[in-house]
Amino acid sequence: MSIEEAASRALATIFTWHHMAALWGGVLIGLTMGILPGLGGTAGLALILPFLYGTEPSVALAMMIGLQSVTVTSDTFPSVLMGIPGTSGSQATVVDGFPMAKKGEGARALAAAFISSMFGGLFGAAVLSVAIFFAIPLLENVGFGEQMMLIVLALTMIGMLTGLSPVKGFACCGMGLMLGAIGAAPMMGDLRLTFGTEYLIDQIPLVIMGLAMFATPEIIDLLRRQWAISETEQLGAGWKQGFFDWCDNWWLSLRCACIGCLIGALPGLGGTVIDWIAYSHAIQTTDNKESYGTGDVRGVIAPESANNAKEGGALIPTILFGIPGSGSMAILLGGFILIGIEPGVELVTDQLNLVYIMIWSVALANVLGAGLSTALAGQLAKITLIRYVLVAPFMFGLIFFAAFQATRDWGDIIALFIASSLGVYMKRFGWPRPAMLIGFVLAEKVEASVYHAVKTYGFTFLERPFVIVLAVLTVLSLIAAAKFKPPLPDMPEDGPHTHINRGPQVIFFIVVAIFTLVLLGNSFTVTWLSGLYPQVACGLTIAFLIPLGYKLLTRQTPDAVFYDSEREQFDEHMTYRSSEHYLAWLLLLIAASAVAGFVIGVATFTFVFLRVKGGVRYFFCGLNSFIFICVLGIVQHLMTLEYPRGMLQLYFKVNLPWPLQ
Repeated sequence: MSIEEAASRALATIFTWHHMAALWGGVLIGLTMGILPGLGGTAGLALILPFLYGTEPSVALAMMIGLQSVTVTSDTFPSVLMGIPGTSGSQATVVDGFPMAKKGEGARALAAAFISSMFGGLFGAAVLSVAIFFAIPLLENVGFGEQMMLIVLALTMIGMLTGLSPVKGFACCGMGLMLGAIGAAPMMGDLRLTFGTEYLIDQIPLVIMGLAMFATPEIIDLLRRQWAISETEQLGAGWKQGFFDWCDNWWLSLRCACIGCLIGALPGLGGTVIDWIAYSHAIQTTDNKESYGTGDVRGVIAPESANNAKEGGALIPTILFGIPGSGSMAILLGGFILIGIEPGVELVTDQLNLVYIMIWSVALANVLGAGLSTALAGQLAKITLIRYVLVAPFMFGLIFFAAFQATRDWGDIIALFIASSLGVYMKRFGWPRPAMLIGFVLAEKVEASVYHAVKTYGFTFLERPFVIVLAVLTVLSLIAAAKFKPPLPDMPEDGPHTHINRGPQVIFFIVVAIFTLVLLGNSFTVTWLSGLYPQVACGLTIAFLIPLGYKLLTRQTPDAVFYDSEREQFDEHMTYRSSEHYLAWLLLLIAASAVAGFVIGVATFTFVFLRVKGGVRYFFCGLNSFIFICVLGIVQHLMTLEYPRGMLQLYFKVNLPWPLQ
């Protein structure tokens, strides 16, 4: 199939009613995820992934790409209106966007942001289309050895710019590789660290890890801070002015879009740094630098152009090599596998129409997202007034319901809670979660690529020209990571709830170290080939844990590197709550579901949470709980999904009427 034929066929397909419905659905979910701080495209993709099983690939692609493409468009709302980044990709937008809102120029900032986002997204789609065109002859000459070295290069990039400590980034990557080693070895079938359970014979589902790393920790953090999403819905005037601002700075927008595509294509970086690099570029290359940080519209245009363009760039390694360019792309890669799409040579040569469905979906989603955000800005601004405590119980219920669809086993629920606890403490102590998720996603590929490369070429694959080039790039990447010195943030002043000691971090570190040693010991109980990969993964992790542990215990590093977010100053009118407090609430949800089944359990949890934490009147607690389980019931019926069954259902052993089923 020629490129022209594939592009035209994909365009005709995407405009059919069911594909457009899927695209619109993904766009609407993505916009919602962006507005609600702490969720974002990664959590959104993890949330919808279980519901896409068995869906036609082209329809599923339209929904996933539509969701992923627009999250960094609507995340501008909380960034501008309150100064809280909707996602990591809008952190730099806060610097000038929020001051503009405080000056009554919120509409101007949003208009400039939406136009920049749409331009960046369209530019990213164009770059992706060109990259696919030139990649076809390259892919045909990529063998097992080159694939393995590409994965190794991707892993070395993870430690760069993933936090205040590159060593932490590499350690988290090692943790992900270790978690990917749990279960049956792919080559020999030996069981590795299953703790005697059937559930862990297979690898932990990616959906579980995605939700645990990027949804639950963010929701708990916002609950702990007791934030509303925003304090005002007033946008002010200036919609037309925002458009003209972009026209005056189109060259800056184009340069930042190029930066977004380039860095987005580098695995391990993703949206956590692109907006800051674009913002720094704007300051370095424009006049009146002193106005940045006080409400300069250029400080909005630069990061918003880059963070949308990065989606097209991040799709390049994901589609061509099966290497995710960011945490959200790791989830998207899992979605590809779920619907039967294998990235690589066959996808680009034999299913090129699916690739162009992705490209057209990126372009259309950005146009729809920017248009909807502009049209609904007034109403969406009101959503940001909702206290997060009123949103959280519904998000928790939806997350656990989605997680259960991974294998429809109670192990999904337990694994989600355990992994969520890990994610909560990683966020609290500043351990980069995207690095761990990327390591987890690449674990199976790492093990398989080493096996295939050695079995096919022996060690002569190291003499192949492209392998040598990638090896040199890998060394340079490690040198760059070693020399990288990120700026350290100012530590908050001690307050009434400040935790000065490092005890919690030491405990967390010890738990991680013990798990590493247990997995390492287990690897020596299986055959040599099955134990080799976990031994290497554990060895690499230990190599990075040792310097971290030494610095942590001897305090030979700035406090900001071992930062504890629960040390932050709280408003004197707020009641301090720890992360453990809200993890205990999740245990209540699990316990209620285990006894009475998920429907009754989630209804009880929602009712009690709204009443106790939100102070909502009894009538409205009951009404909202009932509406929520009705919505879940409709979804369950239409998509033939299942609820986690409790002791009540197991005891009667008959089909109970809803909502007792």
